[in-house]
Amino acid sequence: MATYILRRTQELPIGLTEAWDFFSSPLNLEKITPRYMQFKVLNGPIEKMYAGQLIAYTVKPVLGIPLNWLTEITHVEEGKFFVDEQRFGPYKLWHHQHHFEVKKDGVVMTDTVHYKLPFGVLGKLAHWLFVRKQLEGIFDYRFRTLEELFKLKTD
Repeated sequence: MATYILRRTQELPIGLTEAWDFFSSPLNLEKITPRYMQFKVLNGPIEKMYAGQLIAYTVKPVLGIPLNWLTEITHVEEGKFFVDEQRFGPYKLWHHQHHFEVKKDGVVMTDTVHYKLPFGVLGKLAHWLFVRKQLEGIFDYRFRTLEELFKLKTD
């Protein structure tokens, strides 16, 4: 069974505190997810991320069909990295690392997602037909949205 990897790196012209505060808040995921996904956080407001935290979402990735998704924040080292892992949802495995590194003109954020699909050969076919492209599209959207969000703060 194939394990796929998606890795994205982005430099942002903001400080580490601002980057951490933005990305460690699940409520900001709605801002950086394409509207067609109809991504909604179901938990109430979350003040501070912590290891063991469960976050419930609903998302409509295909044909507007709603999927429930539950992730757990499994590791947190404030200002450096955090990891979310799917506990219930569309993937057989979802392990998403978010790393932050201070650079001269801001912060470099690196996302690394290891994922597997269910359904054996059908899952491989779905990955080839649309899942890989859709995930890449979601992360491309995030990249562009973050560029716009944080560019305004430097103008």
